[in-house]
Amino acid sequence: MKIHNSLTNSKEEFVPINENEVKMYACGITVYDHCHIGHARQALTYEVMTQYLRYRGYKVTYVRNYTDVDDKIIARANEQGINALEYSKSKIEEAEKDLASLNIIDADIKPKASEYIDKIINFVSGLIEKGYAYPTEKGDVYFAVKSFPGYGKLSNRNPDDMLNGVRIDLEEGKRDPIDFALWKSAKENEIYWESPWGKGRPGWHIECSAMALNTLGETIDIHGGGKDLVFPHHENEIAQSECLTGKKLANYWTHNGLIKVNGQKMSKSLGNSVTIKDLVAKFHAEVIRYTFLSKHYSTDLDLTDKEYALAEKQLYYFYNTLNNIDEYLKDKDIQYVEKETAKKIKDKFVEAMDDDFNTSAAMSELFGIFKNANNILVDKKKDGIEKIEELSQIKNATVEVFNVLGLFKTNPSEFIQKLRNKHLNILGMNEDEISNIIEERKQAKADKDYTKADELRNSLNEKGIILNDTKEGTTWDIKELYSISVDM
Repeated sequence: MKIHNSLTNSKEEFVPINENEVKMYACGITVYDHCHIGHARQALTYEVMTQYLRYRGYKVTYVRNYTDVDDKIIARANEQGINALEYSKSKIEEAEKDLASLNIIDADIKPKASEYIDKIINFVSGLIEKGYAYPTEKGDVYFAVKSFPGYGKLSNRNPDDMLNGVRIDLEEGKRDPIDFALWKSAKENEIYWESPWGKGRPGWHIECSAMALNTLGETIDIHGGGKDLVFPHHENEIAQSECLTGKKLANYWTHNGLIKVNGQKMSKSLGNSVTIKDLVAKFHAEVIRYTFLSKHYSTDLDLTDKEYALAEKQLYYFYNTLNNIDEYLKDKDIQYVEKETAKKIKDKFVEAMDDDFNTSAAMSELFGIFKNANNILVDKKKDGIEKIEELSQIKNATVEVFNVLGLFKTNPSEFIQKLRNKHLNILGMNEDEISNIIEERKQAKADKDYTKADELRNSLNEKGIILNDTKEGTTWDIKELYSISVDM
């Protein structure tokens, strides 16, 4: 199994510190506003990594934090005239609901910065004692960047060239513009805690280092977060953690790509930020998950509604196939024993996911799997036990491995009905209306009034409903979902 390590910019064989255990930390949400789809992608990326590692037999301890003390949080709380922790508590509750709406499986530990203040103070004190940090008369504490020879090894930056990469702060007592705050002295109307340096609160970067140290230990297997955190956040984490412990912070650094909307980086300042609530109101949770996972976690995603709509069509096709398999296997005597067909599906999945959690490659196999299933379903020559076994193998293996990615967890008929209801609502139609037209058309054909029958078919087609005539009768479908723009 290989993981792309941002620290070395190369794929490396994954060797955990302890043979069957994995410790993973991912930087979570700073809860100053509504959760957006960038937060969703980060949470999904590390949920999938966790679930796959577990599928491969590892015991995983996964930590994803909440930053509940921050400049932006304090500003928002002050605007509303409430305590900063009271504000962040409400936003964390909102974030939990948002992530649950996407069926994100919780991290094992979800620490909050405010719960680790004593440990953060001890951490900062240790850095001062070792000579890597210094307090000011004002009550701030800064990390002396140039005291750590390895600074810049993650982002490949030279400290001497960094003045263009950071905001130049000229706070009183700061020795070097590139030094960063470990502890911030309290300003008027700000939340604060007592410390050896006076009233204040932690800087952003120290929070994650303290939480990772106190939940997972000095050296962890995997540390991750969004690509935008490489510098300065993760670079600063490495510096302060490794200076305190004298040990490597993480053996593997992973970073998920950013989300763009219509070619632009998503941001509130550009007015193109899409919240999780907004997206879930428009698309099924599995459709959103499928859209994100159709690309490798490290790539940037440029998303419009077209990408979600395509994912919707593809999942509709897959779920219809699963439903047809269920219908065929219903009441059949099945003695399931895993054979070559199932083994091949599982092996292909593992091969893709072992290559740096390549969900894109894993999911590309779905088209061949379901095309084969549909061919078997309509094959009149293949029947009896052979057909039952093949379809049973396909369904069981596919559902098992893709459940790891959070796909095919919905009952097929329920998923199909939800999408149909959504599109019927968009079209301004209902099932009774369609059934009545089908009956009217049936009567017209019985009366040999084929012109009327064609007119009724065409009227439905114009409204977005297609009809399929079979030996068992006429069925209908949503044209928008039925017409798939890829070769299945």
